[in-house]
Amino acid sequence: MLALGLKLLLAHLIGDFVFQPNKWVKHKQQHKLKSSKLYLHIAVHALALLILLQFDFTYWLGISISLISHLLIDLAKLYAPQKMNAAGLFVLDQALHGMVILCVVQLYFPFHWSVDFIYTPAFLTLLVAILMVTSVASILLRFLMAHWRTQEESEGSLKNAGSYIGMLERLFIFGFVVINYWEGIGFLLAAKSVFRFGDLTNAKDRKLTEYILIGTLLSFGIAILFASGYMAALKYIHVH
Repeated sequence: MLALGLKLLLAHLIGDFVFQPNKWVKHKQQHKLKSSKLYLHIAVHALALLILLQFDFTYWLGISISLISHLLIDLAKLYAPQKMNAAGLFVLDQALHGMVILCVVQLYFPFHWSVDFIYTPAFLTLLVAILMVTSVASILLRFLMAHWRTQEESEGSLKNAGSYIGMLERLFIFGFVVINYWEGIGFLLAAKSVFRFGDLTNAKDRKLTEYILIGTLLSFGIAILFASGYMAALKYIHVH
């Protein structure tokens, strides 16, 4: 089962990322259903599948499902409204291809689907911890930093970039604490110092530098606190 899934995934990666030049993508976007590159793209997938499956035609149904679904998903993406978010469309496209791969594996190696793990105390605790480290921590920091908020912080910045950066850094810290890799927090702090504080050394930027430093230390502290709380809760769950 695992071997088949890996072969199907590898074929997908080869066809979608390795042997699909940007000019093919642009040609498909321009000509859509009439694009010769669209069918050449499917042919590359077919060849990759055949080679990886060692031309074993007992998998003919799985190969057919993979290729036909890939063509239909790509066409749906090409004809999607222009106003749709490109990143979201990409994620949806890849998620659909992944679901097809799982379905093909299921076709040959039936396995039991279960979502019971979602309702286990350990998984629910993880979800709570992730929400606390990301969304809840962002709101908490906003309240804590409101007293020092300055207009300068948003000048020349991407919209909501600071919030997303904070969420990502707290997730990294959460992961470092969970795997007991505390050194990673030091590396993360050093990297942020280089990129964030490097251009804030002038006297006129002192207030902004102090504001960012306070926010960073609070963010790191909250992430460590929540991660430590998660680990303690996990130990309690395992004991009881």
